[in-house]
Amino acid sequence: MRNVLIPTIALTIAFAAGCNNAKSPDAVANDVDRAQQKASTEVANSENSAAKDMGKAADKVDDKMAGLNNTAAKDAYKIVVAQADGDRKVALAKCAALSGDAQKKCNDKAAAKSAEATEKQ
Repeated sequence: MRNVLIPTIALTIAFAAGCNNAKSPDAVANDVDRAQQKASTEVANSENSAAKDMGKAADKVDDKMAGLNNTAAKDAYKIVVAQADGDRKVALAKCAALSGDAQKKCNDKAAAKSAEATEKQ
């Protein structure tokens, strides 16, 4: 046990003696400067990375918004076409009650209204 105790005590004394030695003011100033520069660099790198990530995310949002707007416009057009087609069919059904030249004029008028409604969109 004595053989183990003596080296342990000597090692403890050596570590304790090294901990009590203060660095010179110049060495401390250099260490502080290096630590501040490293911290500033890490913060700057993190800010740059965050800015890039935010830019990429914003681009994705812009792309999604453009897609959403395109889809909404297409769907709005489909609705107008469906309404115009429905109105045309109703008008043609009403024209069926007429005969001859009156029916032809009614059919032409229904087709013209349908085309006009679709062209507005």
